Amino acid sequence: MEKFLKLTDTAVPVSIENIDTDQIIPARFLKATDKLGFGDNVFRDWRYNKDGSVNEKFALNNPKYKGSILVAGNNFGCGSSREHAAWALDGYGFKVIVSSFFADIFKGNALNNGLLPIQVSPDFLKQLLSEIEKNPETKLTVDLVNQELKTGFGSESFDIDAYKKVCILNGYDDIDFLISKKDKITAFEAQNN
Repeated sequence: MEKFLKLTDTAVPVSIENIDTDQIIPARFLKATDKLGFGDNVFRDWRYNKDGSVNEKFALNNPKYKGSILVAGNNFGCGSSREHAAWALDGYGFKVIVSSFFADIFKGNALNNGLLPIQVSPDFLKQLLSEIEKNPETKLTVDLVNQELKTGFGSESFDIDAYKKVCILNGYDDIDFLISKKDKITAFEAQNN
Protein backbone atom coordinates (compact mmCIF):
# COMPACT_ATOMS: atom_id res chain seq x y z
CA MET A 1 0.00 0.00 0.00
CA GLU A 2 1.00 3.62 -0.47
CA LYS A 3 1.63 5.92 2.47
CA PHE A 4 -1.14 8.43 3.04
CA LEU A 5 -0.57 11.59 5.08
CA LYS A 6 -2.43 14.40 3.34
CA LEU A 7 -4.36 14.75 0.10
CA THR A 8 -5.78 17.83 -1.61
CA ASP A 9 -7.93 17.12 -4.63
CA THR A 10 -11.30 17.66 -6.28
CA ALA A 11 -14.10 15.17 -5.72
CA VAL A 12 -16.76 13.19 -7.55
CA PRO A 13 -20.25 13.54 -6.03
CA VAL A 14 -22.59 10.54 -5.97
CA SER A 15 -25.38 11.68 -3.68
CA ILE A 16 -27.28 8.38 -3.81
CA GLU A 17 -27.99 6.83 -0.40
CA ASN A 18 -27.68 3.16 0.55
CA ILE A 19 -25.10 2.33 -2.11
CA ASP A 20 -24.47 -1.37 -1.61
CA THR A 21 -21.48 -3.43 -2.62
CA ASP A 22 -23.36 -4.99 -5.55
CA GLN A 23 -23.86 -1.50 -6.98
CA ILE A 24 -20.18 -0.70 -6.40
CA ILE A 25 -19.05 -3.88 -8.17
CA PRO A 26 -21.78 -6.16 -9.59
CA ALA A 27 -21.51 -9.85 -8.69
CA ARG A 28 -20.98 -10.93 -12.30
CA PHE A 29 -17.50 -9.33 -12.17
CA LEU A 30 -16.27 -11.23 -9.10
CA LYS A 31 -14.61 -14.13 -10.89
CA ALA A 32 -11.04 -12.82 -10.60
CA THR A 33 -8.91 -13.63 -7.58
CA ASP A 34 -6.58 -10.64 -7.68
CA LYS A 35 -7.26 -6.90 -7.56
CA LEU A 36 -6.40 -6.09 -11.17
CA GLY A 37 -9.18 -4.85 -13.43
CA PHE A 38 -11.90 -4.30 -10.86
CA GLY A 39 -11.73 -0.51 -11.29
CA ASP A 40 -12.92 -0.91 -14.87
CA ASN A 41 -16.27 -2.15 -13.61
CA VAL A 42 -16.86 0.08 -10.58
CA PHE A 43 -20.51 1.24 -10.60
CA ARG A 44 -20.85 -0.64 -13.89
CA ASP A 45 -24.64 -0.73 -13.97
CA TRP A 46 -24.85 3.00 -13.30
CA ARG A 47 -22.02 4.05 -15.62
CA TYR A 48 -23.46 2.17 -18.61
CA ASN A 49 -26.94 1.74 -20.01
CA LYS A 50 -28.36 -1.72 -20.69
CA ASP A 51 -27.33 -1.43 -24.35
CA GLY A 52 -23.71 -0.82 -23.29
CA SER A 53 -23.70 2.88 -24.10
CA VAL A 54 -22.26 5.35 -21.61
CA ASN A 55 -24.76 6.85 -19.16
CA GLU A 56 -23.89 10.53 -19.53
CA LYS A 57 -25.99 11.44 -16.48
CA PHE A 58 -23.88 9.48 -13.99
CA ALA A 59 -21.24 11.57 -12.18
CA LEU A 60 -18.29 9.28 -13.01
CA ASN A 61 -19.03 9.86 -16.70
CA ASN A 62 -19.37 13.62 -16.36
CA PRO A 63 -16.06 15.25 -17.39
CA LYS A 64 -16.61 18.20 -15.05
CA TYR A 65 -16.19 15.86 -12.05
CA LYS A 66 -12.80 14.33 -11.40
CA GLY A 67 -10.48 13.58 -8.55
CA SER A 68 -9.45 10.83 -6.17
CA ILE A 69 -12.15 11.59 -3.58
CA LEU A 70 -15.65 10.12 -3.85
CA VAL A 71 -18.34 11.94 -1.86
CA ALA A 72 -21.35 9.64 -1.52
CA GLY A 73 -24.74 9.59 0.15
CA ASN A 74 -25.50 8.08 3.54
CA ASN A 75 -24.96 4.36 4.29
CA PHE A 76 -22.19 3.63 1.81
CA GLY A 77 -20.99 0.05 1.32
CA CYS A 78 -23.98 -1.77 2.78
CA GLY A 79 -24.99 -5.20 1.53
CA SER A 80 -22.69 -8.18 1.10
CA SER A 81 -19.22 -8.33 2.59
CA ARG A 82 -17.28 -8.50 -0.67
CA GLU A 83 -13.80 -7.05 -0.43
CA HIS A 84 -13.95 -6.56 -4.19
CA ALA A 85 -15.90 -3.32 -3.61
CA ALA A 86 -12.84 -1.73 -1.99
CA TRP A 87 -10.64 -3.17 -4.74
CA ALA A 88 -12.89 -1.67 -7.43
CA LEU A 89 -12.95 1.81 -5.88
CA ASP A 90 -9.19 1.77 -5.38
CA GLY A 91 -8.65 0.37 -8.87
CA TYR A 92 -10.68 3.22 -10.34
CA GLY A 93 -8.38 5.68 -8.60
CA PHE A 94 -10.27 6.74 -5.49
CA LYS A 95 -8.14 7.21 -2.36
CA VAL A 96 -10.86 8.59 -0.05
CA ILE A 97 -14.59 7.95 0.31
CA VAL A 98 -16.67 10.50 2.25
CA SER A 99 -20.13 9.64 3.59
CA SER A 100 -22.21 10.20 6.69
CA PHE A 101 -22.26 6.45 7.45
CA PHE A 102 -20.38 3.34 6.30
CA ALA A 103 -21.29 -0.30 6.70
CA ASP A 104 -18.82 -1.83 9.18
CA ILE A 105 -17.57 -4.62 6.91
CA PHE A 106 -17.04 -2.24 3.99
CA LYS A 107 -15.20 0.18 6.26
CA GLY A 108 -12.87 -2.60 7.44
CA ASN A 109 -12.26 -3.82 3.90
CA ALA A 110 -11.52 -0.27 2.72
CA LEU A 111 -9.02 0.37 5.52
CA ASN A 112 -7.35 -3.01 4.91
CA ASN A 113 -6.79 -1.97 1.30
CA GLY A 114 -5.50 1.56 1.92
CA LEU A 115 -8.77 3.25 0.98
CA LEU A 116 -9.71 5.89 3.57
CA PRO A 117 -13.41 6.04 4.55
CA ILE A 118 -14.23 9.38 6.21
CA GLN A 119 -17.48 9.62 8.12
CA VAL A 120 -18.84 13.16 8.47
CA SER A 121 -22.06 14.56 9.91
CA PRO A 122 -25.17 14.48 7.68
CA ASP A 123 -25.27 18.30 7.57
CA PHE A 124 -21.62 18.58 6.55
CA LEU A 125 -22.14 15.91 3.87
CA LYS A 126 -25.19 17.72 2.48
CA GLN A 127 -23.28 20.99 2.26
CA LEU A 128 -20.25 19.27 0.74
CA LEU A 129 -22.32 17.58 -1.99
CA SER A 130 -24.04 20.88 -2.75
CA GLU A 131 -20.72 22.74 -3.02
CA ILE A 132 -19.19 20.14 -5.33
CA GLU A 133 -22.26 20.05 -7.57
CA LYS A 134 -22.24 23.88 -7.82
CA ASN A 135 -18.47 24.10 -8.30
CA PRO A 136 -16.76 20.91 -9.50
CA GLU A 137 -13.37 22.57 -8.93
CA THR A 138 -14.01 22.62 -5.15
CA LYS A 139 -10.87 21.36 -3.42
CA LEU A 140 -10.98 19.11 -0.39
CA THR A 141 -8.00 18.54 1.88
CA VAL A 142 -7.82 15.29 3.81
CA ASP A 143 -5.33 15.53 6.66
CA LEU A 144 -4.98 12.05 8.15
CA VAL A 145 -2.39 13.05 10.74
CA ASN A 146 -4.82 15.56 12.29
CA GLN A 147 -7.93 13.60 11.24
CA GLU A 148 -9.56 16.56 9.54
CA LEU A 149 -11.40 17.13 6.27
CA LYS A 150 -11.09 20.77 5.12
CA THR A 151 -13.01 22.59 2.41
CA GLY A 152 -13.47 26.21 1.40
CA PHE A 153 -16.62 26.47 3.54
CA GLY A 154 -15.37 24.74 6.67
CA SER A 155 -13.86 21.63 8.14
CA GLU A 156 -14.83 18.59 10.14
CA SER A 157 -12.85 16.08 12.19
CA PHE A 158 -13.21 12.38 11.60
CA ASP A 159 -12.47 9.26 13.62
CA ILE A 160 -10.27 6.37 12.57
CA ASP A 161 -9.12 3.26 14.39
CA ALA A 162 -5.69 4.04 15.85
CA TYR A 163 -4.10 0.84 14.50
CA LYS A 164 -5.46 1.41 10.98
CA LYS A 165 -4.29 5.02 11.10
CA VAL A 166 -0.73 3.84 11.80
CA CYS A 167 -1.00 1.35 8.94
CA ILE A 168 -2.29 3.87 6.39
CA LEU A 169 0.18 6.59 7.43
CA ASN A 170 3.04 4.13 6.89
CA GLY A 171 1.64 2.25 3.89
CA TYR A 172 1.43 -0.99 5.89
CA ASP A 173 -0.88 -3.90 5.48
CA ASP A 174 -1.24 -6.18 8.53
CA ILE A 175 1.86 -8.21 7.64
CA ASP A 176 3.97 -5.09 7.00
CA PHE A 177 2.94 -3.83 10.44
CA LEU A 178 4.13 -7.05 12.09
CA ILE A 179 7.39 -6.92 10.15
CA SER A 180 7.92 -3.34 11.36
CA LYS A 181 7.79 -4.73 14.92
CA LYS A 182 10.17 -7.63 14.23
CA ASP A 183 12.97 -6.32 16.48
CA LYS A 184 10.59 -5.82 19.39
CA ILE A 185 9.02 -9.23 18.85
CA THR A 186 12.46 -10.90 18.70
CA ALA A 187 13.58 -9.09 21.85
CA PHE A 188 10.41 -10.08 23.70
CA GLU A 189 10.79 -13.74 22.67
CA ALA A 190 14.47 -13.75 23.72
CA GLN A 191 13.56 -12.27 27.09
CA ASN A 192 10.82 -14.81 27.73
CA ASN A 193 12.61 -18.01 26.70
